[in-house]
Amino acid sequence: MSTKPTPTESAVPVPLPRRLTAAAALTALEGLAVAGPGVADLYTAVFGDGDSLQAATGGVTLLVLAALPLVAARGLLLGRRWSRGPALITQLMSLPVAWMLWTAGGAMKAAGVALALAAVAVTALLVNQKATGALGIGPAEQAR
Repeated sequence: MSTKPTPTESAVPVPLPRRLTAAAALTALEGLAVAGPGVADLYTAVFGDGDSLQAATGGVTLLVLAALPLVAARGLLLGRRWSRGPALITQLMSLPVAWMLWTAGGAMKAAGVALALAAVAVTALLVNQKATGALGIGPAEQAR
């Protein structure tokens, strides 16, 4: 007689829809794009010339801001229901930044367009029925 527990249906991992994986990847890229200048600012604060306090403060601020999309991306990859909110908030925060980059002109216009397109794409991917269903959000959940 075996005493091992039998796996239940809920214990079997369900593969994530590609839409959710794509949303997680874009959200992670956004987080890395914010973390990069944060690390550069901290490097400048420690090893560079100039106002090290201002560079350190800016670096820490950017790293804290980068944490939101990075944690949300990890949650999306793990299929966590809570991760959709922070991922959507990240996209909403990205749109004013994209506008600011667009109005700066020059090469920043391309960065603004790329950021705006990424924000709209991730939003569309996260509100998709397959993605919300994989996260346990949707009509089936509302009926409970």
